[in-house]
Amino acid sequence: MEPVPSHAAPPPPPAHIAIIMDGNGRWAKARGLPRTAGHKRGAESVRRTVEAAREMGVSYLTLYGFSSENWKRPAGEVTDLMGLLRLYLRNEVNHLHKNGIRLKVIGDRERLGPDIVRLIEDAEAKTAANSALTLVLALSYGGRQEMVEAARRVAADVAAGRLSPDAIDEDVVGSRLFTAGIPDPDLIIRTSGEKRISNFLLWQGAYAELVFIETLWPEFGRAELESAIQEFHGRDRRYGATR
Repeated sequence: MEPVPSHAAPPPPPAHIAIIMDGNGRWAKARGLPRTAGHKRGAESVRRTVEAAREMGVSYLTLYGFSSENWKRPAGEVTDLMGLLRLYLRNEVNHLHKNGIRLKVIGDRERLGPDIVRLIEDAEAKTAANSALTLVLALSYGGRQEMVEAARRVAADVAAGRLSPDAIDEDVVGSRLFTAGIPDPDLIIRTSGEKRISNFLLWQGAYAELVFIETLWPEFGRAELESAIQEFHGRDRRYGATR
């Protein structure tokens, strides 16, 4: 195979990148700061990463903001995280809209405060027609929970006679997931050196490339995103097929 000329344009980025944002607490602890400080600094990384993804031509960026398991954290920390979420939804929506970014939130909204749900609904409605990038925030989200809920929806359709059991296939299940209408992620990144996916996009990530990096989330930015994408392009994606 002939070498690629040095002046050749770089390959396009993955269409859908998902990130498990991990390490806020460790970043704060290493500096003798409260965990809240790490979460606040992590919110700055969100803005940097969203802007970089849009500039690089990524179509979908999913960020794991708050898992269904995070409700088990100390009540004070959960309260602080919900407060930061409120601030983000109030302060960032205009910035997202100005830059043509559509916001979509996936997860169990019933556990979120009514005011947060209203902020989410308003933000989704305001940005619905934008097309530069779709930012998906996974809040109160768990992959197993999502699959259980999808199974319930399928069962209800079968019980009501709207769906034949023989017609159930991957497309039917996928259309009942929180991410219906969103392509599966090509690349899943986890920060902070942990090497697990922690109940994140279990169905959708079946063939995603996984990149684990040592950088703590508050220090993540464009350079780390570009490095992960470079590693992605070096992978041989065969989807279970042989060479």
